[in-house]
Amino acid sequence: MNSYVLGFQEIDKTKLMEVGGKGANLGELSRMEGIRVPEGFCVTTAAYKRMVEDNQKLGHLLNQLSLLRLSELEKISQVSAKIRTVIEETAIAKEIEAQITSYITLLGENNAYAVRSSATAEDLPTASFAGQQDTYLNLFSKDFKQELYIF
Repeated sequence: MNSYVLGFQEIDKTKLMEVGGKGANLGELSRMEGIRVPEGFCVTTAAYKRMVEDNQKLGHLLNQLSLLRLSELEKISQVSAKIRTVIEETAIAKEIEAQITSYITLLGENNAYAVRSSATAEDLPTASFAGQQDTYLNLFSKDFKQELYIF
């Protein structure tokens, strides 16, 4: 069985490729005595892979994008917008939804949550993706049912 969601206490720096830099650091911080980190969880890269693995429309668009030159900014923007739309319209697999729902229930359905991206190669000495992904603050469990996207 795939683990599509990991609680912060299950995460350490060895999970970087599964939860990204932000997720790995939150896991490490949550293990440190004297450091208070709100409880939380990360949706893993396995969930993303599960969501896109059989999506032929997405695969076609990604192939189109890979063939464009850096100078073709308008075309890159158009294809990227289509990719985002395809991802947003993709239904979340039931097993992934069940794991997310389970963690939300465990942590409290009446709590407010922040949803942040965490790229697996972010904040490296040679790369930074700061500000490139969406952040959602002060969401409640009812919001997840209406607005949950996997980027």
